[in-house]
Formats: sequence, C-alpha cells, structure tokens
Amino acid sequence: MDQDRSKINSVIKKIWVGLGIFVALVIFYLFYLSLSGLPTFDELENPKYDFASQILSSNNSTLGRLYIENRVPVTYEQLSPFVVQALLATEDVRFYKHSGVDAEAVARVVAKTLVLANKSAGGGSTITQQLAKLLYSDRDFSNMGTIRKNFALVNIKLKEWITAIKLERSYTKEEIIAMYLNKFNFIYGAYGIEAASETYFSKGNKELNESEAAVLVGMLKNPSLYNPVRRKEQAINRRNTVLRRMVTNGALDAKKAEKLIEKPIELKFKPKSHIEGDATYFRMEVGKEVASIIKHNDLQKSDGSLYDIYRDGLKIYTSIDVEMQKIAEATMLKHMKSVQNNYWREWKGKDPWKYNTDAKQLAIRENTMKNLVRSSDRYITMRQNDFEPDLEGMMRKFPSINFTDIEFDIWSAAEKDGLEKVAKKYKITDDQERIYAKIMDDPDYKIALAKWQKFRNDVRTSFGKKYKMKVFAYNAMAEKDTTMTPYDSIRYHRSFLQTGIIAIEPTTGQVKVWVGGINHKYFKFDHIRSKRQVGSTFKPFVYASAIAFQGVSPCQRVVDQQYTISPGEGHFGLINSWSPGNAEGRFSGQSMTLYEALKESRNSVSVYLMKQMQSTSYVLDLVNNMGIDKKKIPAQPSICLGAAELTVFEMTGAYASFANNGTYIVPSFITKIEDKNGKVIYKNTSDEKQALSPDINYVMVDMLRYAVRGAAGFKGVVSNIGGKTGTTNDYVDGWFMGITPGLVVGTWVGGDDQWTRFLSLTNGQGSKMARPFFSEFIRQLEMQKVADFDPKAKYIVPSGPQTIITDCSQYSRPDVITVPKDTTKKKEGEDDFFE
Repeated sequence: MDQDRSKINSVIKKIWVGLGIFVALVIFYLFYLSLSGLPTFDELENPKYDFASQILSSNNSTLGRLYIENRVPVTYEQLSPFVVQALLATEDVRFYKHSGVDAEAVARVVAKTLVLANKSAGGGSTITQQLAKLLYSDRDFSNMGTIRKNFALVNIKLKEWITAIKLERSYTKEEIIAMYLNKFNFIYGAYGIEAASETYFSKGNKELNESEAAVLVGMLKNPSLYNPVRRKEQAINRRNTVLRRMVTNGALDAKKAEKLIEKPIELKFKPKSHIEGDATYFRMEVGKEVASIIKHNDLQKSDGSLYDIYRDGLKIYTSIDVEMQKIAEATMLKHMKSVQNNYWREWKGKDPWKYNTDAKQLAIRENTMKNLVRSSDRYITMRQNDFEPDLEGMMRKFPSINFTDIEFDIWSAAEKDGLEKVAKKYKITDDQERIYAKIMDDPDYKIALAKWQKFRNDVRTSFGKKYKMKVFAYNAMAEKDTTMTPYDSIRYHRSFLQTGIIAIEPTTGQVKVWVGGINHKYFKFDHIRSKRQVGSTFKPFVYASAIAFQGVSPCQRVVDQQYTISPGEGHFGLINSWSPGNAEGRFSGQSMTLYEALKESRNSVSVYLMKQMQSTSYVLDLVNNMGIDKKKIPAQPSICLGAAELTVFEMTGAYASFANNGTYIVPSFITKIEDKNGKVIYKNTSDEKQALSPDINYVMVDMLRYAVRGAAGFKGVVSNIGGKTGTTNDYVDGWFMGITPGLVVGTWVGGDDQWTRFLSLTNGQGSKMARPFFSEFIRQLEMQKVADFDPKAKYIVPSGPQTIITDCSQYSRPDVITVPKDTTKKKEGEDDFFE
C-alpha cells in the first residue's frame, strides 16, 4: 500500500515538475517573443502611417498632397454612437472587461473550434487584438505547408496578444476604439470610418443612421466580401447580423431593427480622390511626372527600393505660380462661359450628334455614345452588381478571357452572321477565334448570352429613366441640380467646349500655369498633352524657316493668289497637285508684305513660301530644334497650313523660343524633390539649344508683335505682346499662341468630339475662341500686379547690324507676281528666292 502511495506521489511530483517546466517554457517563449520584433511602447504610442507627399508651388506654399490612404482621423468623441454600439455588439461585447485578451472568447474558440471542430463558433480576437493586427501582423502564409502554417499562426496570435496587452497599457479603451476605426481600410481608398462614411454614404460618420453604421461595421469582418457596392446581397446579410447583435446587446430596439432589416442599403457611393482641391489637373500630372522621374533616374531609398510618391512623404517643389494659376483659372471660367453661350446660340434647335452627317458618320457617333455609356460610373456599377456575378462559372472555365463588353458584342454579332465573318470584321486572331468557338459551344454560354441581353435591356431602361442629379454649370458652385436621364446627362456634358492652357517662363522653361480643362470634377481628361490640329499657329515656323534659310525679309511682298505644288516638284513627293485656298474661300489678287500675310493668316503666302523652299525639311528641322519631334509631323507641304497634330505643351514650348532670343529650353514643372528628411533626391537641369540665331529670331518677334497690332481685346494692355491665332477645318479647334518677354501662353479651345464645334467662322475662329483669354489674362496680371510678371519687360535686341531688313520704308524689292517655272532643277537649299 505504501509502495503504491509512493508511486502515486512520484507520478504527481513528475506531473507538477513537468507542468512547471511547461509553464516556465511558455513564460520564456512569451518573453522571447516580446523581444523578437514586436513594437515598442514608443512605437505603439506613435504608430506609423503612410506619409502623403506634398506638392509645393513656386513660393513653397502647399498646392496639395498625393497619398495612397485617404484618411481623415477622428477622436472617440467625434464617433457616431451607432458606430460604437454596432462595433462593440458585433466584435467585442466584453471589451470594457478584458485587458486586451478575452480569456472567455479564447476558451470558446479552443473548445468549439479546435476540440469540437465547429468552424462557425466565431473568432476570439478582441478589438485591441484586431488593432494590433492592423498595426503589426504580417500574415503571409504563402509557400507554407499545413504544419508550418499552423505554427506560424500560433506565433502570430501570441505576438498579437502581447501587442494587445501593451496597447491596453498605452491607451484608454476609447482611444483604442478610435484608433481601430481610423486605421481600418474600407477599400475604394477609404481609410478610416470618416472617409468610409463620406465614400459610401456622402456624409460624416456622425450623421450615419443605425443601418448605415451597421453596413460599415459589418465590413470590418471582410471589406471585400461584404462590399456594399459590388456584393449587395452579402452586405445586406452582414448588416442584418450586426443589427440583430445590437438588439441582443441592448443597443437597438427589436421592432426598429426589424424595420431596418426589411430595407435595402441606400448607398450614395462617391469615391474620394487625392487630386481634389486646387490646381487639380496639374496635381494629377505631377503624380505621373514624378513617377516617371523616379523610374527614369532610378531614385532608390536606403533599402534599395524605389521611392513611392504616395507613401514616402516626398516634398515635390514645382514651378507653378499660385497667383498666376488662380488668375488663369478665374479668367478661363469667365471666357469659356462666354464661348459656351455662343455655342448654345449657334446650335439652338439642332442636334450636334445628328446634324449634317451621313450614315458612316452617324455610326461613328452612335458608337462613341455607346462607349461613353459603358465608361460611366452608373454603367460600371450596374455591370458589377447585376451581371458580373453570373459570369463566375464561365470565368473559371475560361480564365484567359476577360468577358468584356466587346467580347459579348462579338458573340452577339456571331450569333447572326457567324463567327468566321465577325472575326474578320473585328480583326480577331486565329487563337482568339478558336477560344471563342469553344466558349460558344459551352453549355453555359447560351445562359450567359441571355443574361447579357437582359443586362443590356436593363441598362437601356436605367439610362432612359429620369433622375435627380447634379450636372456641371457655369455658376458659383460649378454645378446645378436638375432632373434628366443618365443618357442625356452624358450628351449634355459632352456638349461643353474644353480648353487647354499653359504658361511658360521663356528664360527658364518653367511652367507657371497649367489649366487642363474647364472643371476637373466633371471633366477628368487633361487637354494639355492631347494632340489637336494646330491650324495657322504653325505658320510662324514656316515664315521663320524661310527667313532663316533663304534670307527673306518680312517686307517682301507676295501676291495673294492661288499657288500650286505639282507632282514631281521639289522634294515633296506629291502624287497629285496641291492647290489649297484661303480660309475665306477667295483670293484678293493683291500683293502684301509677309508682315501683313502673317497677320491676316493668308494660306496662299504660306504655300508660296513652302513652294520656294522646295522641301519640308527646313521647317521640320527648325521645329525639331524647338522641342517638337519632327517624326510626329508628316513631311507634306500641307503642314504649312497647320495640318500637323500637336499638343499645347509642345506648341507653347516652341513659341517660348521666340520670346527667349531664339533659345529653346525644355519645359519643366518639377524643380526638385526631397525625401521626408529633407534630402534632395532630384534637381531639374533642363537642356537648352539655340533654335534660331538671335537676329533671325528678332525678326520673328517683330512679326508676331505686328500680327496682334490693333487686334480686339488688347486695349489698355501695356505688356510687350505678340502672337498668332489658329483655326482648323470646320472650326473644330481654336488656338492662340501669345508671347511676352516674361511669359508665353498657349491656349487651345475645342470639343472632345469633332462634332462639338461651331458652325461658322464668326465664333469658330481662334480670335474668338482662344485669343480673348490671353488678352484678359495679361490684363489681369497687370492690374493685380503679380510679383513675378513685369509688364515693362522687353525682348532682347541682338547686337550688331541686322542681316534682315524689317523697316519696310528702307526696303525696295519688286512684288512677287509669278513663281519661277524651273524650280525642280534647283538644288535643295539654293538661294533663289528673289529670282
């Protein structure tokens, strides 16, 4: 008996020793974990967030910020009580009773989930642990086996427990709730409860009702799965779960909860953008430019990775002049409102989408409208919610196919005309055709196509129904309330004429003003870098080439008559004769100086000069030296009339050479970039080259000044101005390139569609569409005495004798009446202009 008791005591002793060793090992392991990369108290008290990059103007004031996390932090006192009640009822009912780890919840998980294998038993993480997870945890289990994954998960859980306990010692319960709700990513760029409230319901979190609060709290479990935009059914079910738990926890009346449960989720979804605010078009361009600079210059952080403009807190110094920018935007709105009113008057009673068009053009316009509908937010949301869920099975079968709208258009057409015929029309590759054939043979294909047809009908119904909405308007709010169909709203907004305006300081190449359109909220496309036909603004390059390479004087007189460039003539390589007319449709037959010809923008004289040069190479070489890649310009004589398609950015940079003594400086708007510690990681060093000799350039400046002499709108302007208008065929594009010694301004006005245009030269010429902006802008710079603009500045006068006569009283050459007949025998570049 004693022997048995002795054995029992020995076993008990060993158990206690083993238990003690186990406890000691656990304590040692927890101590080890606490020292192995866990955040310190200091780090927990100062949690790190992604840093927004600052965009600074030329006077170092903040233009705006670029960021990846749209976060608006709120304190506990600023939180909606409904949000707090929903959070506690759903995520942690004993939040105020534990110290970071809920022992009861952990025991439940161990007993039910691990022992009884009940996966629906729920999680054991407290709100504090979830915050610890957001601030610390790295749950990357890729390339891990089951055993290793489970061991890693236990490690992570233990670390989260320790971090949670530290958080409870560093913060009050209320601060932990606020931190958690501020930190959480609600997707669509909404970081934190305030941003999420604005994004999903267009209101602050304080204004949320019980249902809306339940939707957002429900997303805390899995924001993608319970996404109320794309997965409405799952989001509703999750919201209802939250509401019922609020009832159980005594935070919501049962009857009220049942009423809320019966209602749908009423979203006012409006994703936020980091480019909202001042100089929005420019700020969007800064993001692209800095990303390009970082990649091109291989700008690396200490860890070897490239800088991230949206996370690394860069300071981006730009050349934008805040005063000039504000004046330009205000002047633009006033001017474009007037232009738009002229447009409405001309088109009264007419439909731009159908006016004066044949069947081919009508099809193009209808296809354009279809694409505009499909790119709209309403359509994208409808497709995500009402159609894409039905495609999941087909997408799993055919993972290489995106199941886009175009593909469904192809399959719909193939049902009528056969896949082989449609494949030729849509230029489908053989591989694509084979895959499409397999899809069309699949038993689920017919179901998918039927659902596509139903979806299209639903779209037509939705886009043809009238809704209350806000649309753009030229008023103080830049919008107005109205009732119209989504289809009509697209047509309405597409009927607004747009603009692209840029101002460059010619002596430095720095961009001082950037206006990419009339309103970034409603019209996102930036027109500064979009290609448009340049019209007569190209003519100064032709005149400059003739003056530079053939010694032509602006006092030379040329007859305003039709000139023809024939096949085989010069080095033009024409197949057919080219005999363009003047914009007015007639020739005066009178002789005029080149001064007068440029001022009146006579096509005949530009053709004459091109004919005399016998080649386009002189002009192409000149513009290439002025920053316009000559490969972008067709080597055809029609470029002398402005047939080339170029951007406002390129044209303004080239004209800046005229105002800078013939020297071209590569335009830039990023002056330097610093990291978050103030270290300069990039500094701009713009290249420059002499495009025109100073004496020839001064002749061109004199001609540009003459071109605006006496023009409407410049009364009272004291600055030394010059410039050239431009108008393209059918009045699609209106231009004005204006120069002063200290600022060169390029202005383009036109529609996003070729049929959004004026119907007559009265309002559709560059002198009406674009020039008034320049004259008023310069006037406002003078009146408001902008510090960086000097109205008294003068162009550089070259030293030494002038090689080209500009004083026409001293010029005595006969009028040019005819063109030499044997020009094809002359060598390219031979000086035969006055023969």
